[in-house]
Amino acid sequence: MNADIVDLRQFYHSRLGGLAVHSITMALSSVWARLPGERLLGIGYAVPYLDRFRPDAERTFAFMPAGQGAVNWPMAEPSATVLVFDEELPLPDAAIDRILMVHSLEFAENPRETLKEMWRVLAPGGRLVIVAPNRRGVWARFEHTPFGAGRPYSRGQMVRLLRETNFTPGSFAEALFFPPSEVALVQRMRSVFERLGRRLWPVFSGVIIVEAQKRLYQGLPVAARASRRVFVPVLSPQTTRVLPHAPPH
Repeated sequence: MNADIVDLRQFYHSRLGGLAVHSITMALSSVWARLPGERLLGIGYAVPYLDRFRPDAERTFAFMPAGQGAVNWPMAEPSATVLVFDEELPLPDAAIDRILMVHSLEFAENPRETLKEMWRVLAPGGRLVIVAPNRRGVWARFEHTPFGAGRPYSRGQMVRLLRETNFTPGSFAEALFFPPSEVALVQRMRSVFERLGRRLWPVFSGVIIVEAQKRLYQGLPVAARASRRVFVPVLSPQTTRVLPHAPPH
């Protein structure tokens, strides 16, 4: 079950959410190699981080899962937001150069199918960057942040999943070493926790960040996968079927 869009927006508008964005953005910058003229796609709720990298991209999209809900983004500009099913993206093959998944993989109904769809829409040599809760971290154990929901991952689980879906894992980074506390004193010590955590307890970070590259090889042909989604137009008129009267006895 996806996190709700209202809860996500509320978290990222809080002081704790702002500190989380700063920590994760710094870690993302360490694995984010510049791709000139790239087409960038955010999956899940990636907009707090897309704001940092959008200026360097040719174009940027924010795809938000139907189970989560969507908000208009970017503000005061034509919307680049699309409501989607993460296993059936409305894009042609090889259309995107880089995908950033945040609050996405941990909520995926079928993580392998989701990553196969990411593989499909990525261009040859395209890059996938995933931010996911760390199974060993403190943030995955508290439910007052969105990182405490869904399925957390270890580094080994991420590597196996990526290799099974034809990605080559590359650079790793960690973030959120400070406790997910609302206490002002703890938040003021965030930089100390982050600095010590990277040096002393990197395996206990709040999130794991991995960059992977699309792997190309000749696979075996498989039958096309039929869509499992059924769309019901909620505003269309509904007809009533009248049953015939039973004949009198």
